[in-house]
Amino acid sequence: MTEESEMHRPIRSFVLRTSRTSNAQRRAVDTLLPQFGIDYRPERLDLDAAFGRHAPKILEIGFGMGETTAAVAQANPEQDFLGVEVHTPGVGNLLKLIDADHIANIRIIQHDAVEVLTHMIAPDTLAGAHIFFPDPWPKKRHHKRRLVQPPLVHLLTSRLAPGGYLHLATDWDEYAQQMLAVLSAEPALENTVADFAPRPPTRPFTKFEERGLRLGHGVWDLLFRRRAAP
Repeated sequence: MTEESEMHRPIRSFVLRTSRTSNAQRRAVDTLLPQFGIDYRPERLDLDAAFGRHAPKILEIGFGMGETTAAVAQANPEQDFLGVEVHTPGVGNLLKLIDADHIANIRIIQHDAVEVLTHMIAPDTLAGAHIFFPDPWPKKRHHKRRLVQPPLVHLLTSRLAPGGYLHLATDWDEYAQQMLAVLSAEPALENTVADFAPRPPTRPFTKFEERGLRLGHGVWDLLFRRRAAP
């Protein structure tokens, strides 16, 4: 069975939800996405050409409203960040931040991350990947909708260069345990710590996270690396 057939809709990287796109977000999509967006095509993407330079490439799946993506990109101008998100309000909001803060090292693909990984990202190319606060789907009957599942982790790991890192974060305890189990079971990955990692300074606090911490909610970070080739 081919990689593509194995990944053909066992999971999706998103579930569409009804959400309102503001006029400002819609204008940003209409005017800025042609400049900072990359159209989905089922063919390999030349990442250096997409950014206009050779630099380490970091993928983020599901960047939400984009505040963390913008902050991380500004703090790391020597790296390039490819954000994959399907929801128009978030895409529009990140584009507004890119424009307002003159951020040059972000590109956006508005499409399903599974298909982007399968068709557009070549193996062994990414310096790192982020999945921050994916939907926990707390009801047991919805757990199958969760993003962090073995097929996706296997595919994503194959797109990391040897030594490339995978950084996940969640504020849902039970999902954190599932994430840890899934990542630990992937033979090409190794945990950088014994269990959960302290929050790396490279991941800024979000307003949502700060509110949760004030309410006594936990946050769990996982930081794995792809094993070097034998």
